[in-house]
This record gives sequence, C-alpha cells and structure tokens, in this order.
Amino acid sequence: MPPTTLSADPQADARGLGLMRLWRRFMGAREHGDEAASASEALDKRQWQKIDALLHEAATQTDSDSRVRARARQLLDAYLQANAADRLLFMQRLAKGFHVDRAALDQAIAAYQAAPEGPESLRAQAELAQALESPRLRVLRQFNLLPNGIHALVQMRAELLRSAHQDELQPLEQDLLRLFTLWFDAGFLELQRIGWGSPASLLEKVIRYEAVHEIKSWNDLRNRLDSDRRCYAFFHGRMPDEPLIFVEVALVKSLADNVQALLDEAQPTQDPAQATTAIFYSISNAQSGLRGVSMGEFLIKRVVEQLTHEFPKLQKFATLSPVPGFAKWLQGRLEDAQYRQRIPLQVKLLIEEEGQGAQAPLERLRQLLRAPQEAAQPGQQPAGEALGKDDMAALRQWLMAECAHYLLLEKRRQEPLDPVARFHFGNGASLQQINWMGDSSDNGMRQSLGLMVNYLYRLDAIDEQYQAYAREGKLAYSPEVKKLLASKQPQR
Repeated sequence: MPPTTLSADPQADARGLGLMRLWRRFMGAREHGDEAASASEALDKRQWQKIDALLHEAATQTDSDSRVRARARQLLDAYLQANAADRLLFMQRLAKGFHVDRAALDQAIAAYQAAPEGPESLRAQAELAQALESPRLRVLRQFNLLPNGIHALVQMRAELLRSAHQDELQPLEQDLLRLFTLWFDAGFLELQRIGWGSPASLLEKVIRYEAVHEIKSWNDLRNRLDSDRRCYAFFHGRMPDEPLIFVEVALVKSLADNVQALLDEAQPTQDPAQATTAIFYSISNAQSGLRGVSMGEFLIKRVVEQLTHEFPKLQKFATLSPVPGFAKWLQGRLEDAQYRQRIPLQVKLLIEEEGQGAQAPLERLRQLLRAPQEAAQPGQQPAGEALGKDDMAALRQWLMAECAHYLLLEKRRQEPLDPVARFHFGNGASLQQINWMGDSSDNGMRQSLGLMVNYLYRLDAIDEQYQAYAREGKLAYSPEVKKLLASKQPQR
C-alpha cells in the first residue's frame, strides 16, 4: 500500500518510493485490465442472461428510484468484478444494442416539421429530442445514482480507449463522452490546492499521474510543493479522492527557460510574495477516461484568478512548455531529399554522414546535442564529438527557426499541428520565446531535441487573441519569434 506518512530521512523516502512503485505497477495492472491482477472467473451463460435482462429493463422500464438503483448496482458490480474478456463483452453489448429507434425518430422529425408555431411546435421539439436519445444513454445515466458510478464509467471509457476494438465500441464511447461533457462541466468542478500536508494517498497519485516531467522521489515532490511553488487540481463531487487534472506552478522573478534549473532541488526557496512571474510548467490529465472533456483551459484561468488574488505583485503568467511533436515532424522532413537540399550548408555537413554504419540525420542531431551535456558530467565520456562554437551557433539558429516554423505554420486545417501549441493558442496565449536546451532530459531530447517554449498569457490580450484564433486561425507571437520565423523564410 502507499505510505501513509513521509519522513525527513531521504533513505526512508527512497524505500517508500520503491514500495510506491510496486504499488503503482499493481494499480496500473488493474487499470489496464491485466488478467494477472484479477482472478475473476468467466461469467457463465446464466449470468449473462441475467445481465441482458437487467440491461433491457434499464433501457425500457420506468421504476421507482430504489428499484433503479438496485438494478444499476447489480449491473455495475457485474462489470467491476468481471475479468477483462467479460468486461469487453459487457461493453460490446452496450455498443451493439440500444440504438436510437429509427422509425420513432423519423416519425418525430415529420411531426416537428408539420407542427405549427407555438405550443405544438415546442412539444414536437421535445419529442424529437427524446427520440434522438439512445436507450444506451438512459442505461448509462442510471449509474450516476450510485456513489461510485461516475468513477466506474470513467474507468470504463479509459479501458475502451485502450481496446483494440474501438471501432465497434464507438457508439458507447460517444455516449460516454456526451455524458461526461455535461457531468464534468467547469461549474461542477472544485479547485483545490495540493500541498505537502495533503493526504499521502493523494500525493502518490500526483506522482503517478504526472505526465510531463517525471517526479523521481519524495524530495522532488516536496520541492514542487514548497512555499514558492503551487499545485492545483480540479475535483468532482462524485470522485472526491481522484484529481481530474492538475497544474504545477513556480513563482519566480523572471521568465524561466530551463526546466532542469526550475526544478533543481538545490536552488534556494524564494519568497513567493516577491514573485513577479508565475510559470505553469506542467499540466497533467489524471483520468484518461475523460480524454476530450475540456477542463485545462478552465483550470488555468481559475488558477490565474487565485494567484492574482493571493500575490498582487504577479505581473506575468507564462508556461514553460514542451514541443512534443517537433522531433517527429523534423524526422519526416529530413527524409525528404528536397528539404535536405535547403538546409544551410554548415548544418548539412554536420548532420549528414556517409558510409556504412552512418546514423540517420535525426539521431546524428541528438548525438551532437547530447555531447556538451555528457561532457559536463564528471567521469562520463561523450558519445559524440563536441562541436565548435560556430558550428553549435549555426545548429542552434537552424533548429530554433525550424521550431518556430513548425509551431506557427504547420497546421491541420487552421489549427497548429503541435498539440500543446493548439491547447495554449486556443486559450488565447501567445508564443513568447523558444528556449535552447530547455529540457535536456532523455524525454526532452526524444520529443523536441531539447527545445522548450514559453506561451504568455497577457490578461489584457487573452480575449482578443482567443477571438482571432477561433475566427481566423491567427496565432499571436512575439517580435523575437517573428525574427526566428523570418530567418527561415528565404529558404522555404
């Protein structure tokens, strides 16, 4: 089980973290439907007949609240106690049956079209809306009557989204998403601060759900929850012990450009009352079953309001964000011979090798960028040669210009290709700065060749920039980024 208390002894914390990792693996197996984590036997024919009868009753009958709850409890227990194969069969039953009655829908459409304006039209409109609702939705809504019903449905959708049978389960997935969009509306969510004094079970979930920058130890977590740091999460009343989404914030005096420096445990704690800048450096969706439910933008806005009230000296709100799609995008470009011809000659000579055993250009890039980091570590021999000052400057200029192009000009329809950029531009932020070696971790090198960016939330410009993005796909960015973008244009 997760530890219930945290000690001041780092070795004890390390032992506790080891036990916690074992717990995480066990919990992860349960969440992923691992058969080893469940000794449930397969349901027999009689049990499936009972489940089918209960589903049919839930979809068609009108009963007292007590009977509806009892039936929903039987269905939920059957699902939760089943093994992975039977949980899939349960979801397939919901997805393949319980569709909208097409004949009743056609009749309701005709009645609505024929109804005169006034009360008759309103009645016909209500009947049409009812005809559009699938019996499946009526079944799923009844789980809301149970204390753990909503949480169970969130877990069901998470399992569904991992399934190899997503196509056939799509009707169920869409109905679940429709319900969650209503049930997890921002008005129903509670903002809570997570601190070092929060329950250990909640702190363990923060470690487990952190999706951007891995929390490596209890000391690492304690540093992220220090007095000059903040962690806020949204909770739902029917899932009080489960964070839905959480954001980590650093209170500093200038724009942060390196996540390792920002999270360095050796750095002294600052006085948060003197901070002028709030850096949002990690935002993690804790419930995969709520994918597609908009909560992040509301969380950031609520946290900005909270911080503005608590720290009046704060003037700037910005992120230190990853660029998760950059390396993959660049790899595709480097495989194009015409693109490689447009790369500056100095860079082209650095990343292209000839002969047997030559590295792919992207891996060659990573090796060149890692060499200075490895050379700075005592006792470690760099895997690649160290570049001269001029060569590194050329590589830096080229990569940062490519990143600016990727973030601002590579789009799917009118939206940025990069998912993090899409999120922040969609919230009304602007691209303020591209940071060289902002994340030198293995993950940072893998997804963005070490680059990170700052998105700036200017309180007096958010609405205007949001409207320009929503209507025209227009992206806001700083003069500094504009110069980077301009340096690339002659080669395009």
